Amino acid sequence: MTSELHYHSILLVEDDKRLSDLMVEYLEKQGLKVAVEYRGDTAVKRIIDMQPDLVVLDLMLPGLDGLEVCRQVRPQYDAPILMLTAKDEDFDQVVGLELGADDYVIKPVQPRVLLARVRSLLRRIKPVSVVENAVASIPDSLVFGRLAINTASRSVMLSGSVLELTTQEYELLYLLASNAGQVLSRDAILTSLSGIEYDGLDRSVDIRISRLRKLLETDPARPTGIKTVRAQGYLFVADGW
Repeated sequence: MTSELHYHSILLVEDDKRLSDLMVEYLEKQGLKVAVEYRGDTAVKRIIDMQPDLVVLDLMLPGLDGLEVCRQVRPQYDAPILMLTAKDEDFDQVVGLELGADDYVIKPVQPRVLLARVRSLLRRIKPVSVVENAVASIPDSLVFGRLAINTASRSVMLSGSVLELTTQEYELLYLLASNAGQVLSRDAILTSLSGIEYDGLDRSVDIRISRLRKLLETDPARPTGIKTVRAQGYLFVADGW
């Protein structure tokens, strides 16, 4: 039961010691290695230095709030960030995703929900042997005009320039590009990337698409490469680059 998660490291940034103790106890029983940081201002250096497989980051922290922590670490930390947010902070959930968070869990934290989200995010982290074996079975690159995606190095070039993409941005782009010409629904995208079913209200896919367009499109307001198909989803246009 615990082998899937064994050896993965988590940094929990939570100032409520009672809650953090409970979360550490529960997650470590699932085979995870969990460290704790109680302040936002000290968490930034800890995340960058430690480079854990996943960060569970509370929104309200002393010293520096979770949104600012997320913003500061993203240029030097590429693994998943799972935010903890209170039920009435819908706006902050959206901002968190825009700043680079991968998912969020609403407080009060339900242990099984937390574990499911953690498992979903950690599935993106493949052992080296798995990655090496997989490389032989996929093409080295996907090329669409000015856009080139190297699947071996997980790098992206646009008009000859290398783009700095986060893990979630790369995985979304690869998902869309590998299904070029096919409309992908929000449900399909969310399930593929996060293992979560679309509830009709979740805006995370739209936010991530918007962020990707800003990086790739000449005019994000009038995209030619990643188009919205009303009431259906998103379409990667092979000749739109």
